[in-house]
Amino acid sequence: MGEIRVPGLDWLAERPIAHRGLHDVAAGAIENSESAIRAAIDAGYAIEVDIQQTADDDAVVFHDFTLNRLTDDTGPVIDRDCATLERIRLRDSADSIMSLSALLDVVDGQVPLIIEMKSAETGDMTLAHVVAKAAETYDGPLAAMSFDPLLVDALRKAQPYFPRGFISSAYRSELAAILPFFTRLKRRYLLDITTCSPHFIAYDARALPSVAPWIARKMLDIPVISWTVTSAAEQARIAPYVDQVIFENFRPQAH
Repeated sequence: MGEIRVPGLDWLAERPIAHRGLHDVAAGAIENSESAIRAAIDAGYAIEVDIQQTADDDAVVFHDFTLNRLTDDTGPVIDRDCATLERIRLRDSADSIMSLSALLDVVDGQVPLIIEMKSAETGDMTLAHVVAKAAETYDGPLAAMSFDPLLVDALRKAQPYFPRGFISSAYRSELAAILPFFTRLKRRYLLDITTCSPHFIAYDARALPSVAPWIARKMLDIPVISWTVTSAAEQARIAPYVDQVIFENFRPQAH
């Protein structure tokens, strides 16, 4: 495990990380939109976004597997090519869906950027290769992470020195029940880090404190960030257990 470490990852803990950008529906800044990205940059926060694979093996900035919740279109994101998706307007917004390349052009190294690679856990590793390729020419603090350890491992193999993270939680929710019991148990206790060798962990704030991220942070020297923190009180509660927070619905102070 951890045969290659990434030096200079201090930027990961330097400033709070805006979850899906600094989104505010009332202001027309929808999650994962260009407006939310620019708002986070203007406020000086780091940014976390989600990306989905497209039909032509590219990537767009979007959280859900389907278009239904955030647009007036319907159906799976992966059924459309990147150019088609870029023309789809986000509901209650002046923004359209962004491509990964457009996202990188907008951020342009101004603040740290963390990309979550969404996975349907089908065994398709295309998204890891898309990110690895995009990272080759990007100049600025950039990392990628996923709940899927196989996707994290694919990123490790494609770009060993590119910062990669493994996302986990207690896996007790109804949604998590779609995974087999022993898979959930394995991920809860971060056992997959022995194969995907993450440079950092992103762990569910609701599950902290927890023994596995404590061991990762204190004994294995792996930074831990936490998601998704929604209040200053919650940020203060988990501060002893994490290096930084991914936040929304409030404006945090760095700790």
